[in-house]
Amino acid sequence: MTRQLHLVDVFTDRPCRGNQLAVVTGAVELTARQMQAFASEMNFPETTYVTSNQPVGGGWPVRIFTPRREVTSGGHPTLGTAHVLRQALLGGRVDRVTLALESGLVQVFVERDRKGERYWMRQGYPVFGKRVPRRSVAPALGLLPTDLDSHPIEEVSTGAAYLVVAVRTRRALERIQVDREALLRLVAGLEAKAVIAFAPGAATAGHRLTARVFFDYYAEPEDAATGSANGCLAAWLVQHRYLDDDAIDLLVEQGASIGRRSSLHLRAMRTSRGTEIRIGGGVVDVAHGTITAARLG
Repeated sequence: MTRQLHLVDVFTDRPCRGNQLAVVTGAVELTARQMQAFASEMNFPETTYVTSNQPVGGGWPVRIFTPRREVTSGGHPTLGTAHVLRQALLGGRVDRVTLALESGLVQVFVERDRKGERYWMRQGYPVFGKRVPRRSVAPALGLLPTDLDSHPIEEVSTGAAYLVVAVRTRRALERIQVDREALLRLVAGLEAKAVIAFAPGAATAGHRLTARVFFDYYAEPEDAATGSANGCLAAWLVQHRYLDDDAIDLLVEQGASIGRRSSLHLRAMRTSRGTEIRIGGGVVDVAHGTITAARLG
């Protein structure tokens, strides 16, 4: 297969918003070293590679790379790659696409509404970890302890662990300036190495919350739209009845602080097996072409 390059924006219905993703199809013979080299060349938050021209073992084999390392899963890479597979290789004829990631099989399904098509993925049942006092967290975010509300600051994992921090107001959320050294000390004893901070309200109509996600531990910038982190947030919201309900169906705004306004749809509810979590959002095509370099890396 010819190596095709697809650029898409995820968790948005408009180009040049949301989170950027590069998807390479026809990546059958690329080595991990070559994949990493091209991901570094793209310098997008993630670049994904479809490494077979047909499903294998029930799903399309996909590998995910940041500019610095390979990762086993991710929200926006999963939804964006499913969109490319559905449109470019499956002719848009199906409403479900299964990806075989390094972390396992993930099914993505499509819903249609008056705004168009929205891609959804289910996340794992949440696991709650350590709690951290406000006096330890606030300085790492450049805030005062009084800027954080009284809910627990807690590790949550639905596959990847995040420290969930409830901030009292959007104004305080906007003031966050990470003290990287303080943050590294904070997460040294935690499974969670990234932070999702959120506050009530949003600049965009119809959104209930605003979130910011910080990956300073991984030397990555603030993220524009993070499906994995918002899955943890969804679990936390239900666990602590932040919205006075055992189920949520809402929109979260992320990325405005770095000029990439994004919209993530969160659904979660308690069941007899645990909290079911689904994350959804739009995907838009930005560009498509052919990789002309005969060798990469």
